[in-house]
Amino acid sequence: MTAITKKRFLQIHPGDNVLVALQDLPEGEVLDWQQQPLVLLETIPAKHKVFINDLDVGGEVLMYGVLVGKATVPVKRGMRMTVGNVQHAAEDYAFREVDYQWEQPDVSAFRNRTFNGYHRKDGSVGTANYWLFVPTVFCENRNLDVIKESLYNTLGYAVTDKYRSYTDQLLEAFNSGDTLTSFDAAALTPVSPTRKRVFKNVDGIKFLNHQGGCGGTRQDAATLSKLLASYADHPNVAGITVLSLGCQHLQTQDFLADVRLRNPDFDKPVLVFEQQQSQSEEQLIKDAIFRTFKGLAEINEFERTPAPLSKLVVGVKCGGSDGFSGISANPAVGYTSDLLVALGAKVLLAEFPELCGAEQNLIDRCVDQPTAEKFIRLMREYDAQAHAVGSGFHMNPSPGNIKDGLITDAIKSTGAAKKAGTSPVVDVLDYTEPATKAGLSLVCTPGNDVEATTGKAASGATLILFTTGLGTPTGNPVCPVIKIATNTALAERMSDIIDIDTGPIIAGEKTIEEMGAEILEYCIQAASGVTIPKAVQLNQDDFIPWKRGVSL
Repeated sequence: MTAITKKRFLQIHPGDNVLVALQDLPEGEVLDWQQQPLVLLETIPAKHKVFINDLDVGGEVLMYGVLVGKATVPVKRGMRMTVGNVQHAAEDYAFREVDYQWEQPDVSAFRNRTFNGYHRKDGSVGTANYWLFVPTVFCENRNLDVIKESLYNTLGYAVTDKYRSYTDQLLEAFNSGDTLTSFDAAALTPVSPTRKRVFKNVDGIKFLNHQGGCGGTRQDAATLSKLLASYADHPNVAGITVLSLGCQHLQTQDFLADVRLRNPDFDKPVLVFEQQQSQSEEQLIKDAIFRTFKGLAEINEFERTPAPLSKLVVGVKCGGSDGFSGISANPAVGYTSDLLVALGAKVLLAEFPELCGAEQNLIDRCVDQPTAEKFIRLMREYDAQAHAVGSGFHMNPSPGNIKDGLITDAIKSTGAAKKAGTSPVVDVLDYTEPATKAGLSLVCTPGNDVEATTGKAASGATLILFTTGLGTPTGNPVCPVIKIATNTALAERMSDIIDIDTGPIIAGEKTIEEMGAEILEYCIQAASGVTIPKAVQLNQDDFIPWKRGVSL
């Protein structure tokens, strides 16, 4: 394993011409860099970069050993990289004959390990056991909300009861004559719900509220149908209730046909309710609750049993990224990815706008030319679509990304790609295409946190490792999302949403390999239902279909 010592700054790759500040470095400090004193001409905040040589206008900025930007003004050695002196730039990419050799990690500690999951008849294994509500059109969202409130509260899945108790306390104080301007609301303590889960083997009831199904293009409805079908067929789903209005573009028979097309042996219970054929809204809701309740009792008979780690399908994602993402959390998850691939599992890397600048490395790792060419085609089509409306991948970094050191999209992307480790790319999947091959697959989705996680689950991810440097509460209805902080300050400040802290890598207390092994251990416990990720505890069930318009 690579030993890590505590440092104040870091050169990520020997060819880089910038250093990354691992802590705040004050103006005027002299860094001992390659036996050449490097005088800081300005304060370099932690996560930001300092130039180690002078650059003229157009001079190339290198990080991770690749081009990530070009100087827009002359810069001096010791200056801080900013959006004022560097703009995005990345090398072009193409297929080339490369004899890529992968050095597999040592997996002896995990080779005989198992997780306790839900075995489905098609051979897949779920890490959870959910009942899913699917509306074929946005008109049914309100009915879903009514049903959700009823089932969640009665069956013990609600997590908002503590805030209701908090509001009750506020109301009681108000009715007693206290003025809210002087009332100490912070002194009130939310009380967690005491209701126990009625169905111990049903991990949740999930609802896919969305804004589609009608009113848009027929192509949007067709894409939505495939997305909803992929969730119905997901290994973590055991039964489905479908609510339809009746007159919308996305007809129930189209959805069911897409389910069968995806999985000809699909055998899960599907309960269909069409409002325009029902006596009344009340009758529709009562019937849906009654029959779903019976279905819940049936899938409660399923129990977790051991499965090899090769049955895991793990998506890797980053959001709210910072200047440490490509140094701590993403490389650690990358090592976890390599461990999983070596164990025969599936790993999914998505977010195509956040692969800008990392394309050639991924192309060189593709197992054959058709796989590489599919990736090239999807990347170029997506980028062209963005440019056609006056945007582009170069506009991907958010204000938060930039504030915390990710100055160009290529910097963000090359750090983001570290989540994929170093294993060969065995497949490239378009949006909603299922992962069928063991190993690393690339999945075409936006970088948008929720659209990306929605897409990963559609391709079959049964766990998602989500790294963040700024903090984000993103989750998914059917796929447990494990939140991994790039730095300890974040992990401590937002401990209610963070599961794992990779800050010890920055502090020099742990190696990337050690953290990667710890993350895999956490995955095993989460996949077995022993450890519940924070996003799952909070019912953070984010779901946004991609309409295939421009979304970065």
